[in-house]
Amino acid sequence: MTEEIPVWKALNMAMDAEMAADDSVFTLGEDVGLYGGSYRVTQDLYARYGEWRVRDTPISEGSFTGLAVGAAMVGMRPVVEIMTVNFALLALDAIINMAAKIPFMSGGQFPMPLVVRMPGGVAKQLAAQHSQRLEHTLMNVAGLRIAVPATPQDAWWQLRQAIRSNEAIVLLEHELLYFSNGPLDTDLEPPPMHRAAVRREGNDLTIVSYSRMANLSLIAAERLSAKGIDAEVIDLRSLSPIDWAACVRSVQKTHHLLVVEEDCGFAGAGAEIAAGLAERCFYDLDAPLSRHAGLDMPTPYNGTLESASIPTITSIMAAARQMFIAGEPS
Repeated sequence: MTEEIPVWKALNMAMDAEMAADDSVFTLGEDVGLYGGSYRVTQDLYARYGEWRVRDTPISEGSFTGLAVGAAMVGMRPVVEIMTVNFALLALDAIINMAAKIPFMSGGQFPMPLVVRMPGGVAKQLAAQHSQRLEHTLMNVAGLRIAVPATPQDAWWQLRQAIRSNEAIVLLEHELLYFSNGPLDTDLEPPPMHRAAVRREGNDLTIVSYSRMANLSLIAAERLSAKGIDAEVIDLRSLSPIDWAACVRSVQKTHHLLVVEEDCGFAGAGAEIAAGLAERCFYDLDAPLSRHAGLDMPTPYNGTLESASIPTITSIMAAARQMFIAGEPS
């Protein structure tokens, strides 16, 4: 049965389902208990499962993330909620030096069934210190897996898959997507967690993106069709690993590539995506690939400047049209 729900509710349902199925699953973080989470993802779980499995923590990201690493090492399945990805900077030692490396350094004796959920991205006038994107930091860490759900369906699937995994997985959740509605069918068979999705078929241009920008790219692609450009939209759904095969198939069909990301262009996720596809698809491209990203600057507080610092539907369309002569496919 399909229903229209917001992303936060899909995540909440996924948490509830996994906690009901497995007593080793628990969640911890700031305000996840009595308050129900900053974005309602843990709403009602405290009343249902009690304080031992829904644990409010002090404002000490390094400490409670390290605690979760230890819990994972002894057979528990912790789900850490870091209130905002910006605060994850304080937990990077536990995430990078512990969670990502312990399975390797122990010769596989200690798996790491740890999930770290991080709300992030540019929201609404949260200023530079609360609008960061840490894809570029986390993608470089061997041993971490990174999922980036952009729809309620993917939020439901990917959180449940992450909890069941024995690898350390980071879920990067965009703050502006929590209250966006979309269809959820809990009976559908899930694809592999790290497989990309073709959100729109097209023949003239491949747009590769992820998270909120994948949704904006889809809207831009629909509007581009009226301008004579038939764009295919690839939602990566995962940044580590990247589903290169899906991207390559699309570029081999369209022969044009635009990479769209909210993060700053310099050394960001888009740089790796562009480099990887340039290596794999150089002779399939009829024109140089293009990248459209956020500006290389701290995010302004002013709402108008904030909007101008990241891609929009209009700017994605403009970036796509620049790849063609007079707005027509070559």
